[in-house]
Formats: sequence, C-alpha cells, structure tokens
Amino acid sequence: MRIEKARGFLEDLIEKAGGCAVVDGGFATQLEKHGAAINDSLWSAVCLMKDPDLIKRVHLEYLEAGADILVTSSYQATLPGFMSKGLSIEEAESLLKKSVKLAVDARDKFWDAKRRVSGHSYNRALVAASIGSYGAYLADGSEYSGNYGPNVDLEKLKDFHRRRLQVIVEAGPDLLAFETIPNKLEAQACVELLEEENIEIPAWICFSSVDGDNAPSGESFKDCIDIINGSQRVAAIGINCAPPHFIQGLIEKFKQLTEKIIVVYPNSGEVWDGRAKKWLPSKCFGDDKLNLLATRWRDSGAKLIGGCCRTTPSTILAISKVLKQSPRS
Repeated sequence: MRIEKARGFLEDLIEKAGGCAVVDGGFATQLEKHGAAINDSLWSAVCLMKDPDLIKRVHLEYLEAGADILVTSSYQATLPGFMSKGLSIEEAESLLKKSVKLAVDARDKFWDAKRRVSGHSYNRALVAASIGSYGAYLADGSEYSGNYGPNVDLEKLKDFHRRRLQVIVEAGPDLLAFETIPNKLEAQACVELLEEENIEIPAWICFSSVDGDNAPSGESFKDCIDIINGSQRVAAIGINCAPPHFIQGLIEKFKQLTEKIIVVYPNSGEVWDGRAKKWLPSKCFGDDKLNLLATRWRDSGAKLIGGCCRTTPSTILAISKVLKQSPRS
C-alpha cells in the first residue's frame, strides 16, 4: 500500500529530529502581530484573499524558529466560507490550493538557503494542510462543544469536508491535519472520507478538550480513538488548542489507547477576558517554562510537539532548542 511508504517520510523526519519533531505555532496570533485584521468569519484564512505575502512571511518565521512541520493557513478556509464573500467556486478552490503553495514555497526557499549555507543536507520541513472541523466553519465555538445539532449527521459532515479535502490533496501537501475535532461523529467522517477518496497522503486527527479527560462532546477518547485505530491512512492522533496543563495526562491516556504517533500542540493557556477585551496571561505556559513541559511531553510519548492559539515563533524556538539539544535517549 502506497500510504505506508508515504507515512515513512514522517517517521524519517521524527527520527532525524532526534525522536520528536517540532510543529509550528499559532498562525492567527502571528498575523495579528504583523498588523493583520482577522476579525472575520474566515479568521486567518482572510489573509489568503488580502495578504498572501504575509502568510508566507509567517511560515518563514516559524522555519527560522526551528519548526519541522508547517501547518497551512487553511484551518478556517472552506468553499462555502469563501463563496459567502462573493467568490466563485473556482476562486474559492484556487485559494485553498494557494494555502498549500504558500507553505511549500516558503519551505523550499528556506531549505535551499540552508543547504547553500551549510554545505550539507538539512532537514526538509514537511507541509501539513490544515482541515478545520465543521465547528470552525460555523465560527460559533462549537468545535469546543461538539454540539452540531440534530440535523448534522455522518453524511452531512462527509459532504461538508469532501470537496475541500479533494482540492487540498490536489495541491500536494506532505500531510493532512484534521484539527480541533470535537466529537466521535466527525472523527468517523474524516476516517471514512480518507478511505472513500483513497487518499494516499498520511493524515493526523487532533481533538480538542475542555476538561482534560474527554472530547468536547463529552464522549470518551477511547470511543473516538477506537474509530481511528483501524485506519492505516491516519498516521497520528493527538490534541490541539487545549490548555497546556491538560497535555501530560492526555498523552498518557492516548498512549494506552493507540499505537499511532502522538501529536500535541496546545494553546498558550491564556484566557480571554471578554469584559476587559484582552488576554489574561498564562500561569503555566510562558516560554520560560517550556523546557520542562516539552521534554516531559516528549518523554511521555509525544513525537510531534508544537503550539496553537497565542503561541508564537519564540514559543517554537524554545521548544525546538530544548528538544534538539537533548534528544530522546
């Protein structure tokens, strides 16, 4: 099966990185730092329309920080989302493909420059195409509740994801990253779609969690992961955009539930103060505390580690330094 060969280059990257590869960090956060206005239903994907050069710049910043895997800017990029802005289906599909091309171009530019300077082989980062959950498209926070309502069934979720998945695969990423999946039903939809479309690009499926123990829907991770374990097309399972103090326990739980690669990229742990309209600092996930956390996660079994919302290139630099200076023994 070709998927086994494709999954091999992810395993090779992990091995070359010392047993744990580094995923990049928060994309919208960094776009905002550069002045992008993303208060939009498309969130960071609005920059695919308005400022694609800035997207490429952020990818390069994460590569400079030591990221081994770039996640594309397509998390909230959907065909109906783009079409709601007045774009044609052809224009919407072109933007989805552009999200992959920008990451690939940034990766290749960085890789070529490093090879010229170093004079020897340099780890070539992989590009993971982000596929956000149905709740991300709704932009109503339901990716953190899993409550899609009685009218959303398995076939509706597959229909929602199908064409976007096809278009993204045509663009040629190295990996597929299904992100902030909140319930068993959507996990099943992703797994069945990969099979139905005969996708040969290895994927990961990441859940969110609001209690540190279950999926946001309240369903057990065992029930969710059992569905995924039978799929050879899913190379990794993990958690994204959950607070960092959940991660250690979830890695230990996942190790008992799956033999697949474990990927974790939590948010910063900061909390949005709706009254003051500002982020409150995290008490547990400042960049100065990452040395201990990242090595603990790695030693507990995570093989892909990065950051999500409110993390930055400085976060990824801290993770990269500690993991690459003290690789898994």
